[in-house]
Amino acid sequence: MSKTVKRAIFILILSEFLICLGISIVIPVMPFLRNELHLSAFSMGVMNALFAFAQFIASPIIGKISDRIGRKPILVLGLFLFTVSEFLFAVTNQLALFDVSRVIGGISAAMVVPTEMALAADITTKKDRARVIGWLSAAFSGGLILGPGIGGLLANIDYKAPFWTAGVLGIVSMIAMYFMLPKGLEDQHLGEQDVTMDVEGALHHDDDMLKVLGKSGIILFVLIFVSSFGLQGFESIYSLFVNQVYHFSLNNIALVLTLNGVLSLFLQVAMFDWLVSKLTEKRLIRYCFLISLIGTVWILRAQTKVGVILATLLVFEAFDLIRPAITTMLTKLSPRNQGFINGLNMSLTSVGNVVGPLISGYFLDLHPSYPYLIVAVFLAVSFAFTFMISSPKGGDSLVK
Repeated sequence: MSKTVKRAIFILILSEFLICLGISIVIPVMPFLRNELHLSAFSMGVMNALFAFAQFIASPIIGKISDRIGRKPILVLGLFLFTVSEFLFAVTNQLALFDVSRVIGGISAAMVVPTEMALAADITTKKDRARVIGWLSAAFSGGLILGPGIGGLLANIDYKAPFWTAGVLGIVSMIAMYFMLPKGLEDQHLGEQDVTMDVEGALHHDDDMLKVLGKSGIILFVLIFVSSFGLQGFESIYSLFVNQVYHFSLNNIALVLTLNGVLSLFLQVAMFDWLVSKLTEKRLIRYCFLISLIGTVWILRAQTKVGVILATLLVFEAFDLIRPAITTMLTKLSPRNQGFINGLNMSLTSVGNVVGPLISGYFLDLHPSYPYLIVAVFLAVSFAFTFMISSPKGGDSLVK
């Protein structure tokens, strides 16, 4: 990689980390905010739903726009909107403005996260891409892991302090992106990618995307939805499930989440590129779905807390590898449509993030085991789907 590309990747990683830190830094404050302002649980749910809905609608549209006008303007504007969202949340105590803030936040997330992935795919070759996407995924995870702890400390000063801090992080990211990221970087380096296109017309923006994606691409997007649905369905009720069924204490749950964070960062930073080179993305996706299925079934059958913890780590780490593996494979579909592809990726992820907790919460009320039985069924079907994916040969797309 050239020095310019390395600098761009560093800026993308820094921005991804700061934004995810800003997103998660406010998590510990939300229950206090609800109590302080006497908001209902329904109102808090609407706020989260508005964020996800805005992200779902905006992601593919913005991705397509970034394919046309370039990544940098979208990234800078997205970081600006993130700052506006956080500062608006900090200055107001009105429910309507909280909702507006969450809509703006969802749009900013749709502009930043998939566009950064698209730019990383634009400026890297297939040889380097898995490693870079692993770094971006680690930055994403690292920000989400560290944020709540920092937010809890800041909340001791003032319960609005995390929102002000998140806004400042957005400004820092925006300034770094504007002044340090070269304009039109994706166009300068697109020719350096070791890819060829077999689909007639795939270099044009207005092509039929179904032709570009092909059967394997559509299956990958289905698996994106299933993985986000499965992870959120698994994670959203995890604390309730292990407390109710296995009598986990808060310390037990904290231990699991801490171990998961450390292992996740290690796998994504140090191991992901090696695993892809040894197994290929297709096999890594297949094995991870199988491992997550085994872990989910194990949790339902475990007899000890140690068994539950080991099974949980299997599931979490498998999910943490599935997503960057699918993303890496998707980037090989069409070099000229990275914005649209990554936007659709984020959009389907948003749907899974909303549907997963809703379904799991509903079935948890019926029986503690039902949510994980449903997740296990989805994972088993997804494992079968992985045998229908075609591996790209050389620089070809996934289309047969």
